[in-house]
Amino acid sequence: MQKVFRCMEQREWLFLIFSVFLLIAQVALDLKIPDYMGTVTMLVQTQGSTLQEILEAGAMMLSCSLGSLALTLIVTYFAAQIATTVARKLRKMVYDKTISYSAADINNFSIPSLITRCTNDITQVQSFLSIGFIALVRAPLMLIWASYKIYSKNLTFTIVTVGFVVSLLVVIFTLLKLTIPKSKRVQTLTDALNTVTREHLTGIRVVRAYNAEAFQEDKFKVVNEDVTNTTTFINRAMGIMSPFMTFLMSALTLSIYWIGAFIINQASAADKLVIFSDMVVFTSYAMQIIMAFMMLTMLLMLMPRTMVVLERIAEVLDHCNVIKEGNSFGLVSTSNVAVEFRNVSFSYNTSKHDEMVLKDVSFKVDKGETLAFIGATGSGKSTIIQLLLRNYDVCSGEIFVDGVNIKDYTQETLQDKFGYVPQKATLFSGDVRSNVAYCEKLGCSVNSEQLKKAVYIAQAEDFVNTIGLEGAVAQGGLNLSGGQKQRLSIARALYKQAPIYLFDDCFSALDYRTDFKLRDAISKQLSNATKIYVAQRISTVKDAHQIIVLENGEVAGCGTHAQLLNDCSIYQEIVASQLSSAEAAI
Repeated sequence: MQKVFRCMEQREWLFLIFSVFLLIAQVALDLKIPDYMGTVTMLVQTQGSTLQEILEAGAMMLSCSLGSLALTLIVTYFAAQIATTVARKLRKMVYDKTISYSAADINNFSIPSLITRCTNDITQVQSFLSIGFIALVRAPLMLIWASYKIYSKNLTFTIVTVGFVVSLLVVIFTLLKLTIPKSKRVQTLTDALNTVTREHLTGIRVVRAYNAEAFQEDKFKVVNEDVTNTTTFINRAMGIMSPFMTFLMSALTLSIYWIGAFIINQASAADKLVIFSDMVVFTSYAMQIIMAFMMLTMLLMLMPRTMVVLERIAEVLDHCNVIKEGNSFGLVSTSNVAVEFRNVSFSYNTSKHDEMVLKDVSFKVDKGETLAFIGATGSGKSTIIQLLLRNYDVCSGEIFVDGVNIKDYTQETLQDKFGYVPQKATLFSGDVRSNVAYCEKLGCSVNSEQLKKAVYIAQAEDFVNTIGLEGAVAQGGLNLSGGQKQRLSIARALYKQAPIYLFDDCFSALDYRTDFKLRDAISKQLSNATKIYVAQRISTVKDAHQIIVLENGEVAGCGTHAQLLNDCSIYQEIVASQLSSAEAAI
């Protein structure tokens, strides 16, 4: 709950304090009604009472009821204001925290779980605050105040009420013992349901291509039934409470009147009316006590799940980022070396150093030069790019950009040095202009000439001229072909005009002709920028100033195309599999 209190500012605290006082006044009005009921009962049965007196007592009852209604509406409004404000701030805190996460941090939670925590979990907290806050204050007040009034009325009636309350508590604790573990499990199951649904929707093309709808439906069915069974169990247990409470209130009323009949029958004529009046008043107070327990029960049923989601939200907010930011920014580089790896080793599983993805990798590339990585799948090429972007930290060794260890940079300063094109093109819902000029800060104008140049270099003019810069782009670029998405992704990096460009096997979706024209344009237009390619094609890397061949995470060869043809057997095998002898010699 500490995180909730941190989201409350002066306005919310004033609402909270004011609501508490209003709830006290509301309970006082509710408990005043039985007193007027007793007065009306006495007046009706007493000879000489006038209609005016009865109407006055009735008017006071009506005034208390209307006053209680008005206070309830005000408190409900305040509770809604507090709940929605807290939810909005919590949502922003969780979102901002996840934005700061590195890839390693996100892997600790998983994307579906983070989505659930930012949406469903916070909605659960909002519901609890809007409903539970009123019950949390009102129920104990009603219970204690009504119990005191009952105790001062009649001992026999009090004993009967206590007996019914004890039976109610037994049922309540039994239900809580059965449902609390299930309530805690609901959120984990929601994560699983989110995972399966997201997997199906994002992979719908593959699912349909393999006619695997039935397989996906079976996966969803298992998780869905688990969620359904758990929720059904909780709802059925809660469903017992409503008829049981109705039975209990009816039985308690019947018991009070039945016992009251015996007491009245044995009382003197002068006391009969007083006892009857007390019996009517006592019944109302007893109902108030039962309702207070009902509210507490509802609160206790909501509490376990709410506490679970608060813990899940706190996990996100309290998580210490694996990547620790440096404090250097605005540094003026004096080094001619753009990127340098010194004895870098890395494993995605830091607890198992025998599963190293990279082993003692060292290289350097000067500013304005082109560096290329080639090797078999899983050799660690893309991992080098991810380490350079500092999505992960190295297990050993050091990485330098412009002569400065990347751990000394702030994340923003480091990312500003790169124009990054991922292996899988990622586009955002909007239009072509917003996707290409994605690096522009909110509110800044787009440089049209710079945008057109980026589109031209990326060889995307043909289809961009057709759909226009305002042409719609669906989420993930689903309305574009693979090559079109990749070229827009490349144009986005080029628009940034960064000193270092990272092309992570992004030319594989392009045909050979477009690949050649694109690389030729990049070489001519970005001659002063450092370019790092990860590729599978020899044609993509052969013109680089330096080619590094990776094999099982180790550097198997380093040099120019001609040098590697003479010295590196692995490179020779790759060339032989893709080019003829005449082509390789060119």
